[in-house]
Parts: sequence; C-alpha cells; structure tokens
Amino acid sequence: GVHRQGLLATLGWFVGYQLVKRAEYMHAKVDRELFEYIRHHPVDFHASAEKKRIGQLLEDFHPIR
Repeated sequence: GVHRQGLLATLGWFVGYQLVKRAEYMHAKVDRELFEYIRHHPVDFHASAEKKRIGQLLEDFHPIR
C-alpha cells in the first residue's frame, strides 16, 4: 500500500543521498591530490607565455566534396 511506497521512496532518497555524497568525496579527494602534485611539481605545469587562439589549435577544414 501507500506506506510501502513511502518507505521505498524514503529508502531510495537515502541511498541516493549517500551515493552522491560518496561520489563528491571521491572527486574532492582526487582534486586535492592533483593540486598537491601540481604544487610540488611546478616545472611540469608552467603556463605558456602566449595564449593560442582556437584557430591555431584546430586543423584546417577540407571538405570531402
């Protein structure tokens, strides 16, 4: 009946909440590790002096027909 639907909806909400919380924790953990690596190895991640435009990054378009 209705009480079973309410129970399952509450259970589904709780499980979904826990899964989202765990996923956010895992992503935050990976971000923290990556930023720490970047902080300890700045030579590997130096910013280029000149900014490239999108036209310089993409290959020239040659239509097939």
